[in-house]
Amino acid sequence: MATLAATYSNPSYEWQENAQRILIVDDEELMRTSLRLLLEGEDRVVLESATGLGAIDILTTQKIDLLLLDIHLPDISGLEVMEWIAGNHISTSVIIVSADAHIDSAIRATRSGAVNFVRKPHELDKIGHTVANILHRRSLDRRHVLMTARLEQSERLHRFLVESSPDLIYTLDHEGRFIFVNSRVESLLGYSRDELIGNFYTVIVHEEDLEQAIYAFTERRSDDRAISNREIRLKCKDNHYRQFENRYIVAMLSAMGIYESPDNCQDEQASRFMGTYGVARDVSERKRAEETISFQAMHDHLTHLPNRRLFKDRLDLAMAHTLRKGGVIGVMFIDLDRFKLANDTYGHAEGDELLKNVAQRLLHCVRVSDTLARQGGDEFTILLPNLVLAEDATLIAKKIMEQFATPFIVAGHEFRASASIGIAIFPRDGDSADLLLKHADIAMYKVKSSGKNGYAFFTREMSSSYQKRISLENELHQAIRNKEFELHYQTQINITCNRIVGLEALVRWQHPLHGLLNPDSFIDLVEELGLISSITDWVLDEACRQLVRWRAMGMNDLRIAVNVSPQEFNNDDVVERIVSQLNRYHLPEEVLDIEITENLLMHDDPHVISKLRRLRERGIRISIDDFGTRYSSLNYLRRFPVNTIKIDKSFIRDLDDQHDATPIIHAIIGIARGFGLHLLAEGVETSYQMRILRELGCEEMQGFFFSKPLPAEKVELLLLEALKQPIISNYKQQNLCYFGEVTE
Repeated sequence: MATLAATYSNPSYEWQENAQRILIVDDEELMRTSLRLLLEGEDRVVLESATGLGAIDILTTQKIDLLLLDIHLPDISGLEVMEWIAGNHISTSVIIVSADAHIDSAIRATRSGAVNFVRKPHELDKIGHTVANILHRRSLDRRHVLMTARLEQSERLHRFLVESSPDLIYTLDHEGRFIFVNSRVESLLGYSRDELIGNFYTVIVHEEDLEQAIYAFTERRSDDRAISNREIRLKCKDNHYRQFENRYIVAMLSAMGIYESPDNCQDEQASRFMGTYGVARDVSERKRAEETISFQAMHDHLTHLPNRRLFKDRLDLAMAHTLRKGGVIGVMFIDLDRFKLANDTYGHAEGDELLKNVAQRLLHCVRVSDTLARQGGDEFTILLPNLVLAEDATLIAKKIMEQFATPFIVAGHEFRASASIGIAIFPRDGDSADLLLKHADIAMYKVKSSGKNGYAFFTREMSSSYQKRISLENELHQAIRNKEFELHYQTQINITCNRIVGLEALVRWQHPLHGLLNPDSFIDLVEELGLISSITDWVLDEACRQLVRWRAMGMNDLRIAVNVSPQEFNNDDVVERIVSQLNRYHLPEEVLDIEITENLLMHDDPHVISKLRRLRERGIRISIDDFGTRYSSLNYLRRFPVNTIKIDKSFIRDLDDQHDATPIIHAIIGIARGFGLHLLAEGVETSYQMRILRELGCEEMQGFFFSKPLPAEKVELLLLEALKQPIISNYKQQNLCYFGEVTE
């Protein structure tokens, strides 16, 4: 076998990626050298082989652009090499360089794929030109293949982007018929592409938007003036494919004209209009979000009623209209009287449901032209435009009262809610929205202070009362800071034992201008302002501090009663706050009697019951004040951990020698005995009342007959006197209370 040899020339270009590679295969070394010297150049790499198998080895491992191949080789023929090239799909051009002069050899070489046949040595002078032409043609072919591949890749990418686009991409002919639409149309509108191709664009346009759609879908401009971001509604095919409220979506449309330009002419006037292509982007969700944001900015999120801002805008418009056309406007301010009770009893979720039900009932009371709005919390306002007379507003107010006469259902239970309604009239009661609302609010508070559940028109006298209320609010805040409160104490007497057994601590406000004020004049406002916790903590601290002093005087069996607001039992820390005061003064728990009002029982709230039970478990006593004045059932007494019930003074007041004891007093005493509860009567003012109550079985009493509420220093004198002589015998002798005559 002949020795295989391969010679590489121009080594500096051997591994250049863009260099053209030429392989010379000839068994004559001189011929190879001559050809190499003739063909080598700057961007060429010339390789040599003396055998056909050597050539195959090079072709197997390297990319060869041009092969100069002799037919007669020492191992295999050049024609066999060409057969191997064809069988292995080697991309190379072949020039046969041979001394064989037979025409058959040239024909066979050409049929085997040779691009040229050069006879040596006579035609070698043409070899340089032939090689250059072939390599140039290969370079052009390579560039063409590369460009074609890039175009195909670009087309695939373009088609992928078009078909994968979240936007609707389409092309129309010059008459406005679809000639292309991407697959987005199927998921967006429910049409298949075949259903739209050949149809006019109007098939997918909402009827009300056809006029402006003409400019978008038939756009002829292709410059910067072309249609951009035109909002148009597109119809869905049916309701079952994609659900929308009105069977259409909102699309933002951009379009541009398509032209066929002769001789690359850029002038649209000289070009032929071919049609339009455009993009439609679904902005339904964005529009819905914008509408939601706009709605929420002007409406209450819970009831979906107009909010304060929208109400004032409509009120301003109504006032402007009334000034031009005449007439009057009514503004109602509505506050639910017992909403807090429902919220505290059943929780905020049920409270929200109650507010929504209230809103629906109020809507049934107003006219189409009226505006019902929620101001916040449990407050609503109503705008009544176009009233003939101010008194016409009472018709709406009466409707509201009738609607509220029917109980609401809250947490499966009937709940009776009432409303206080204040009414202001434009232009009589104010010339601005803020002033009208303020005056309607003042009138509403007047209704609340007069017993609630009613309506009233604003008057100038109310404004003065309102200003007093504002002043009182400010003075209360100042009173807490300046410690202007003090405690008075009223004795609780055991008639059988003839001694003082307890004291009820009653808060008083030493007002710098109005003197000593009873809690009836300020405690409701304290609760409304959220200041009750500060007052409660101070009362407990002062009462415990004073009790320590009295116990040091020998009154070890004395107990102290403190009224605690129902609001306090909404606070999670109420038990700890009460107990901490006893611990601070090292007092036993049983000396403290917490008095709660009867309406706290009506809450029937497990959290309230739990807090009361925790107080009882620590030994603290629980009393129900004003028992019998509310609507609590006997079942509440069984569920709540109560020690004592107090007979309200309203039942004691009618006890005299002209009237027998009322059945209610008999019933309350019977209830106390039946449940094994302690009993105390308050408001005892005469010896007759004391005697009758004792005969009925009530042993403990308090009232002006024994002592009015006194400051601590005077109570101390009373306690010292009580240690010396019996309480009742002393009173029988003087027929007076210990500090002055019996007075209210």
